[in-house]
Amino acid sequence: MSADALVHPDEIRSMFSSAMSDMYRAEVPQYGTLLELVADKNDETLKADHALHDSLTGNDELDRLDVERHGAIRLGKAEELFTMRRLFAVMGMHPVGYYDLSVAGVPVHSTAFRPIDDAALRRNPFRVFTSLLRLELIEDENLRHDAQQILAARDIFTADVIKLIYLAEKNGGLTQVQAEQFVTQALETFRWHSDATVSLNSYQKMHDAHRLIADVVCFKGPHINHLTPRTLDIDAVQKTMPERGISPKAVVEGPPTRKCPILLRQTSFKALEEQVYFVGDTPKGTPGTHTARFGEIEQRGVALTAKGRALYDTLLASVRQAVQINAGGSNARDYETELCERFVAFPDDYETLRVEGLAFFKYSPTKDGLDAARNGKLAGTAHELVDQGYLRADPIIYEDFLPVSAAGIFQSNLGGDAQKNYQTHSNQDEFEQALGASVRDELALYAKTQQVSIDRAFDALGLKKSVA
Repeated sequence: MSADALVHPDEIRSMFSSAMSDMYRAEVPQYGTLLELVADKNDETLKADHALHDSLTGNDELDRLDVERHGAIRLGKAEELFTMRRLFAVMGMHPVGYYDLSVAGVPVHSTAFRPIDDAALRRNPFRVFTSLLRLELIEDENLRHDAQQILAARDIFTADVIKLIYLAEKNGGLTQVQAEQFVTQALETFRWHSDATVSLNSYQKMHDAHRLIADVVCFKGPHINHLTPRTLDIDAVQKTMPERGISPKAVVEGPPTRKCPILLRQTSFKALEEQVYFVGDTPKGTPGTHTARFGEIEQRGVALTAKGRALYDTLLASVRQAVQINAGGSNARDYETELCERFVAFPDDYETLRVEGLAFFKYSPTKDGLDAARNGKLAGTAHELVDQGYLRADPIIYEDFLPVSAAGIFQSNLGGDAQKNYQTHSNQDEFEQALGASVRDELALYAKTQQVSIDRAFDALGLKKSVA
């Protein structure tokens, strides 16, 4: 088969993310309201901040803003994770990072499937945060056995999508017709099903152990539980949500408001209480409700180095130790005040972040630099050339997630006051065994992007290779 006849994985990813957004918008109308709100606030922000507009344009990030989404799913068994990796690979998405959410009271560990090279990220940075239930954390032995039996009996993938995954692996991709079929069939795995696979009594037992366990175990598949557009001003969106009839969570997860955003900030509207039917005596089943799906918004900032991340983690841990957010969010203002006060210790200008090695940057030659290179007047390190105006340094956007923030979003939307404290350790080896592959190191990816940009800039300037 000619490679020319195959659809590029980036195109399949765009087809799938668009279809997923349309499906979720039809299933959760409030998601559509959220998209409109984010688009309005992004437009206002870009008009008010010309420097931000120019930076996004110069880094080819403006075009991706409107299509940028991330989703989240929760899987129940190793076989599901293994096949999900193969499914996402058809769309050029690879597992990046390992996240242990059990340390924050959620019995899962996770990875993010996403594109990994610059060109693919510019085309469509669609990501899916994918969690695997940790059955060993279910303390009740009988309940754990029941969950295993229920999960063993289900198949979340259609026969046709399995065939298409095999064809993509065999032939190195899919034709246009096959790609369209793949998107249609893959969507079925992520679709909402109002019919549970268990009785109301079984559901209640799972629910009482942990609401997320009930969500993962008791349904036909891992319905997409949220889709997330990217905003340029999450505080403005948070403030405006009630005006659009949306009830936001009490606090924005992640770092505080900053002049120079770092990592990831997230907020959401509360999960919907939806009508479901449990296995019962009547053909329709026993009516009930289930709460799982919600809307989320994110604001992304610069990716931090290991040094920067260590400082971030230390400061955030000190805040969480000082102020615990209660279920009702009544102490949200105390938390936000503490957060802002503690993060004064984190530099809030790109120059310091760059020079102190706290964040990653992408380097490119300026016009002055190219002119100086023609005159043979250049010398120095990347930092020195930036200081001389011969290189520019733009922040590299953080493409990944934060375990504490993800757990905070999960907890706020699962409801209830209970906070589980699982006494366990991360188990990346077990996760990767289920995955059938190693997860990629996100810090190594950012470091590579930074170094490649330096190498290209120095080539353009006729200089020997350097480091930042």
